[in-house]
This record gives sequence, C-alpha cells and structure tokens, in this order.
Amino acid sequence: MTGTPQHIVVFGAAGWVGRAILANLEGRHTVRAVDCGPAAWRAGEDVDGKWAGDVLHGDIADYDHVATAMEGVDAVIHASVLAGETRGGYQPGDDAPWLVNLKGLWNVLEVARERQVRRVVHIGSCQVEHPKGVFFSADVRRPDGSAYAVTKRLQEEMCRQYHEAFGLSIAVLRPCSIVDSRLGIGKNRQPLGQQGTGAVCRHDLAEACRLAVEAEGIGLEILHTAGLPEADEHCNAARGREILGLVYRGDLGRFPAP
Repeated sequence: MTGTPQHIVVFGAAGWVGRAILANLEGRHTVRAVDCGPAAWRAGEDVDGKWAGDVLHGDIADYDHVATAMEGVDAVIHASVLAGETRGGYQPGDDAPWLVNLKGLWNVLEVARERQVRRVVHIGSCQVEHPKGVFFSADVRRPDGSAYAVTKRLQEEMCRQYHEAFGLSIAVLRPCSIVDSRLGIGKNRQPLGQQGTGAVCRHDLAEACRLAVEAEGIGLEILHTAGLPEADEHCNAARGREILGLVYRGDLGRFPAP
C-alpha cells in the first residue's frame, strides 16, 4: 500500500498540526479536511494561508457528522483536540473537552469499525522524559493527572481497546512539544529558543502521520515522535523511525538558549 493514493479524512485539519498534515498529503492522496468551522481556519491563515481543498465543517461529537465525513475513505488521521488555555486548564463543569476529545474519538473509531476503514492514525500526547526516569515504551502510559492528560491517556486506551476488540489497524503517535522549525516559531507564534528533548517539528509529525497511513502490517503501534537524537534515551522514538521509515528533517538544534 506504500505510495498508493488513498482517500484520507483529516479531523482537526485547521489546527497547528492539522494544517501541516494537509500540506504533507497534498499531491499524494485525496484529502477531506474536517474541522469545527470557519473561525478555526482563519486562526491559522497568518501562517499557513488558505486551504482550497475539500472542507467539511461540523461537531466531531456528533456521530452523524463523523459518519458523513468518513464516507468513502480508506484512512483517517485524527488530530482533533480541545486543549485548555493553560496546561490541562479545563474549567469545572466544562463538558466540551470530554465531548471533543473522548466522544469525538469514539465516534471516529466506531465509524471506522463499521466501515472497515483500513487505517486510523491518532495523534496522542505524552511526555518524552518520564518524571521517574522510566523508559517510555508503548506500554508505559503517561503518568500526569491534569484534565488534559487524562483525556489524552483515555484516547490512547480507546485505541488499544478498538484494536484488541475489533482488530482495527491503529497507529498512535505521541508528540510532546510541537513547534515549527522551518519558521522558528511555536504554536502561539513565539520565537523559538533552545529546544528540549520533547520537541518535534510539526512538519515531521505530519510526515509521521502520512507514513503511518501508508505503512503495511500495522496492528497497533504506539510511537513517540521526538525530533532530537537524545530523545532515544527516554522513549521509543527509534521504533517510530524503524516502523515508519521516518527521517526527522526539522533542525531543532539551531535555536539558541534564551
């Protein structure tokens, strides 16, 4: 299947990572871009410009919307997420993060199961350096307990469950700090300083998504994505390079200490 054009739906396509995914897929695959509405797209146009391809707006927590978005696709890249203003900073009583992050992914996995979609690629999240010094293999879950961390860990568990229960072919990618090494900025447009071991360029993460769609023989893979060589001491980034044939091209080492 490597290199064969496929029909791919990208959820969260208007976001910081989503727009990089669209750029990576363009000219290689047929893409349907899905996000919540026009405002989400405008938020990224200062960096990424306009997207002229197939766009569908809607609520990922709405099962019927997800079913429509996934009509006729071979693969799914799920990059949709609702993050708090601060680290895991959801407000008490706020249902939206749970609906977007958990019900939204459940909808995607359930439709993928029903339609026998060939591959699901899910962008998770995890530290690269474990706070207790444990090596992050696929079976070592993120240990932090913010509301954001809990939803991201539960997303990963849903992916495991759907693979084990229904045989769904799923690749979970675990980025930490996602930056743009080409432009030298972070998600909030701040200039980059020296990057820690958890950094990955969003364009390398997008490449990992495409390769995870194209790769043969994936049952369930849970792979850290980290762009600096020293990350190999802390997590299974090396396995991602091996399984996907991923080459990190973002020059994260060129940024000086602040």
